[in-house]
Amino acid sequence: MMEVAYQPRIDSEIESLVERINPPSVCVDNDSDPNCTLVKVDSANKYGILLDMVQVLADLDLVISKSYISSDGDWFMDVFHVTDQLGNKLTDRSLILYIQQAICYSRKGGITKEMQSNLKREVQQRHVSTEHTAFEITGIDRPGLLSEISAVLSDIGCHVTAAVAWTHHERAAMVIYLEDGFNGGPIIDPIRKAQVKDHLDIVMEAHQRVGDEPRVVVSVVEAKGAPVGWAHTERRLHELMYAERDYENCFGCDCCSGDRCDALWRGRCERIHVAIEACNGYSMVSVKCRDRPKLLFDTVCALKELQFVVFHAVAGARGSTAEQEYFIRKKNGCTLETEGQRERLRHCLVAAISRRASRGFKLDVRTKNKMGLLSDVTRTVRENGLSITRAEMSTQGENAVGSFYVAGVSGGEKDANAVEAVVRELRGVVVSAVKTVGMVSTRLGSSSDVEEENRAKSSIGRLLWSKLERLSTSIRR
Repeated sequence: MMEVAYQPRIDSEIESLVERINPPSVCVDNDSDPNCTLVKVDSANKYGILLDMVQVLADLDLVISKSYISSDGDWFMDVFHVTDQLGNKLTDRSLILYIQQAICYSRKGGITKEMQSNLKREVQQRHVSTEHTAFEITGIDRPGLLSEISAVLSDIGCHVTAAVAWTHHERAAMVIYLEDGFNGGPIIDPIRKAQVKDHLDIVMEAHQRVGDEPRVVVSVVEAKGAPVGWAHTERRLHELMYAERDYENCFGCDCCSGDRCDALWRGRCERIHVAIEACNGYSMVSVKCRDRPKLLFDTVCALKELQFVVFHAVAGARGSTAEQEYFIRKKNGCTLETEGQRERLRHCLVAAISRRASRGFKLDVRTKNKMGLLSDVTRTVRENGLSITRAEMSTQGENAVGSFYVAGVSGGEKDANAVEAVVRELRGVVVSAVKTVGMVSTRLGSSSDVEEENRAKSSIGRLLWSKLERLSTSIRR
């Protein structure tokens, strides 16, 4: 029989009253630890509060080296040990004030533009903007998919202001923000929206294999009045991938348990270890894998998506190995009683961690924003025999910035040569190229390293490929 020991509050008015009486307390402590800043949070407990707080820190690209979580009963207490990307403590007063305000306001309808404007640094644009129209696209992944999509959008006069794309287990999910390339601003006309959706549908269905289960979804999402769960792009991508069932047959390390995996502790095991067992009325979930940025966000996001409540948790790292331990129950109070339930959670956690795993090469892009930029970058990557495994691009004022993770089929020296060719051809656009394998990063070069005489020139072959791409799109219409 399933044990039922916890029932969440269901009266939203009571929850709101408790929050008003006991507003969140956020203390940013730079004195207790010589190596990092402690962010201490005390708050009335509410379902999903842990993810909201981790999300604030993740959006600032802060490194969470340790965290201690306790939320039994009606109160939530958490301590995050954080640094910036360079391992420094947080000393910027505007950043500290932003963290305090953002964690409190994340429970009250979101972070305001005024709060962001007071911060003396850029915050990654990972939320819905009412200035643009958002399209969600999911389906079977294939080489050159993002290139085809961006080419079609450019062809029909849509300007991509931001895009985030993930691929995993032959599945692709992306959220693309568009504005009207002719008139500017969001695409408001329903007929125009339907036209864009029809073109995207054609691209997604073009290479559907006979016998494949239909998994093509293209949807227009209105920014105004969008549900809170959709508002954060990366949370939405996790939801889309989960809906695509990319977790099926997604196994972690099956050679042994994480405690006995010598290769893991020596930094040689790239597999993900997930163990689940019953412990004092909870289901205890242990996760061990290679450490990386935003690992805590991805695991907590997966637990929230699966309707689990985290009562206690400890997360940290030993060298390059991350360790996380969660004491959880389902939102209805039940623990995981069957092996089937535990196996499904294992698969989902492995998938959530794997979606953002770095592999291949990372191309950093920074250039003046223009119509068709995403199409130019992705086409060049495809023409050099590389596939995009993950991408993120956004606008900052008049500039476009982003990162593209690319990989080839052969691996090794041939892929490195292809990446260097992309850097040469996109001189002034790609500012650096880094090889990412596990925790090891090797800089290959940047546009400033390329000699002037090696500048890429538009060739007849490249122009012909571009024309054929557009012709193929026209025929499919």
